Amino acid sequence: MTTLRQLRFLAALDDTGNFSRAAELCHVTQSTLSTGLKELEERLGIKVAERTKQSVMMTPVGRDLAERARAILAQVQDFEQRAARENAAGASVLRLGAIPTVGPFLMPRAMPLLRRALPETKFYLREELTEPLVAGLLEGRLDLLLLALPHPLPTQIEAEVLFSDGYRLATPTDHPLGNRSSVGADDLDDRQLLLLEKGHCLQRHAISSFSGINLDEDQSFSATSLSTLVAMVEEDLGITLLPNLAVDAGISQGHRLHLGRVDGACPRRVALAWRKSSPNIEVFRKIGACLKAARADLQNSPAAA
Repeated sequence: MTTLRQLRFLAALDDTGNFSRAAELCHVTQSTLSTGLKELEERLGIKVAERTKQSVMMTPVGRDLAERARAILAQVQDFEQRAARENAAGASVLRLGAIPTVGPFLMPRAMPLLRRALPETKFYLREELTEPLVAGLLEGRLDLLLLALPHPLPTQIEAEVLFSDGYRLATPTDHPLGNRSSVGADDLDDRQLLLLEKGHCLQRHAISSFSGINLDEDQSFSATSLSTLVAMVEEDLGITLLPNLAVDAGISQGHRLHLGRVDGACPRRVALAWRKSSPNIEVFRKIGACLKAARADLQNSPAAA
């Protein structure tokens, strides 16, 4: 098989017209260069140069092949430089999947940070429920996920917890709990919550956020988004638990409802997940640092006050 080393020898000989100078250019001995070119000629069944004791003259086919060799070597150099740039700046395209109760509230604040940290990287965002996201990651359609734990994950996936995300109790302003700055487990015992429809992990997380009390779903309605839940609470149709992340991002701004702190609830854990076999894990950790910074920034926003 013709090697890149032989192509370099051929291009150098054509450039210099001299075996000695060509060898110096390739940083090899003259005998090494001569042997490499002889092996190339034997493989191709042609003569690339006419040799005499006084001079070297490239044959017509040798000049043509040397020109092609230079083009191939330039492409190889571009190939290697591209890989080096990606290694330095991160993968050039990353496909990030996020669940609907995290992505819309965290990513708008995170994207400016990500662009500064990884200026050569393009992000494609996909919003789906947890199970389709996990399937997309395993099948290679996605590179990393932004999801909430606890959730069972396949052994091929590694997850790094970014932050814990507690809850606020959203009630109509005239609700019996609407004048409370905080509520606890006893206040919610035997109450029903408006929740997201099945398939959203937040539904399960909200119901299981307290142990030892009877907290159930209001079966009369299930929502497809947190914004719908906020609107239903505002219309005095029930109460719900909203993640602090969504509240800090301003989901309740402009709505007439009361938000109370929830004491003693088990928070969900927002995490970044990727395939253990991915070559971009160090880049993913940089992304995780940006997401943590974005969450901290949201906690200092006016909506979080």
